[in-house]
Amino acid sequence: MALKDIGKHTRAALLAATCLTATPAAAQDAGIEERLDRLEALVASLLERMDAEQGRMDARQAETLAATEQALAETRALQERQVQLAAQIDEPKKQEDKGFRVGNTTIAYAGYVKLDAISQRTSGGQVGTGSIVRDFLIPGAIPVGGPASGWDSDFSARQSRLIFKTATDVGNGHELNSQIELDFMVTPGGDERVSNSYQPRLRQAFITYDNWLFGQTWSTFQNVGALPESLDFVGTTPGTVFERQPMIRYTRGGLMIAAEQAETTVTAPGGARVLAGDDTLPDFVLRYNLARDWGSFSAAGIVRNLRITDDDFGTGTDSALGYGVSLSGKVKLGDKDDLRFMGTVGDGLGRYIGLNIVNDAALDLDGDLDPIFTYSGFAAYRHVWSDKWRSTIAGSYFKADNPVLLTGGTVTDESWNVLANLIFSPVRPVDIGIEYMYAERSLENGLSGNLQKIQVSTKYSF
Repeated sequence: MALKDIGKHTRAALLAATCLTATPAAAQDAGIEERLDRLEALVASLLERMDAEQGRMDARQAETLAATEQALAETRALQERQVQLAAQIDEPKKQEDKGFRVGNTTIAYAGYVKLDAISQRTSGGQVGTGSIVRDFLIPGAIPVGGPASGWDSDFSARQSRLIFKTATDVGNGHELNSQIELDFMVTPGGDERVSNSYQPRLRQAFITYDNWLFGQTWSTFQNVGALPESLDFVGTTPGTVFERQPMIRYTRGGLMIAAEQAETTVTAPGGARVLAGDDTLPDFVLRYNLARDWGSFSAAGIVRNLRITDDDFGTGTDSALGYGVSLSGKVKLGDKDDLRFMGTVGDGLGRYIGLNIVNDAALDLDGDLDPIFTYSGFAAYRHVWSDKWRSTIAGSYFKADNPVLLTGGTVTDESWNVLANLIFSPVRPVDIGIEYMYAERSLENGLSGNLQKIQVSTKYSF
């Protein structure tokens, strides 16, 4: 209760008490009146002192409240400043994780250094020193029909890779990025005698602006995310869609639409490969990607216009339709294991499958194009033994329906391979592994040859 209210109640009580003790005698009226005046003055003085005290207390409370509010404001300001300082400290670290800044552009690099020690033998002929067949599996180049070779061993670091990326802030919520990627595979250079030096080659070079991609990268028809982990450059090559080329691609959510570089490869009478170079329309690819808790799935379709002109074979100009469908994905098995797969079928897909095992089309007796039908696929199971050990076992298969009367019997009819590996990661960016591979190739004339390979690799990713 406030002091002012207490004073009012006190005054009323005093007056009431005085009234109760008053005598009714008329002679006493003057004395009572005098006493009431003195009591009223006393009460008024008491109330005045109480009001003054209340005022001093209100002032002290106001000062205390103001001081408290000021302290809270200072505390809030200090907290906000601490948050700002933490953000300022954290932002450079985030930028360091991404790369370094030059103006509005963040520049980053990545890649890996890899040493491959490979020992292999072939049953159908010797693979010459310096041949790319001694660096990784190329199914269409497995020797057939010759004497078996011994175990040939090679050491190489040419698969080492450099990746440069940029991200530029152009404002208005737009994203502008680029990527250039280099390695040293399938390029000329020094021999194994002195320098072992190799020229760099362009793997990927593209820019992206929001949903658009312009440049060279993996074909939209290929699902890189489904590829198994292998020490060999590709691994399940016979059953794999494998292609990098220039394109224009649009992506929205899981949908991808692309117009990609066209290149028709033709098997001439007698089996020789001819690159026509007369294409007028790009290869069109439509793909849809689905990602869920259980894994991922991709479905891709391609339509091609195969074309030759008179300067290729002297038989005039002709074109034919090529098409295909590829289904692929990765299914999680337990917490860490997974199953990866791909299946592809189509007509005129030759250069997209297994590093161009067969060509897109053959030339018929009238000089027209006859697309070659193919089907292929692979499956791979990866098992994680522990945080540092993991393994993959995989197998792949390829089959071509060659028009033998047009191609001859020396073209590849089918190819398949199996592999198994064991990979150890002593620390996160380092992989040390060993892999065994067996691959086989059969021709339409019945000849066949196989390749066995043992590969030991050490890889440091950065």
